[in-house]
Amino acid sequence: MTPADEDELTGIHCRLDELLAERGMTLTRLSELVGVSIVNLSVLKNDRARAIRYSTLSAICRALDCEVGELLVRAD
Repeated sequence: MTPADEDELTGIHCRLDELLAERGMTLTRLSELVGVSIVNLSVLKNDRARAIRYSTLSAICRALDCEVGELLVRAD
């Protein structure tokens, strides 16, 4: 593993894909609802995000009717 790979490992997994599937919602629709670009949601969905604003986290959870702990889980 390279140092760059280690930097990207946060020990946090985003369950956005699973939650979208459970709710029959597309990434495009979520983007419309929360006002975040599809590209930025994809970064989050693919566990590549380095940070997320509380306001964005709250908006995603509101749109998906879930708790933060359902969206973000420990991956270690």
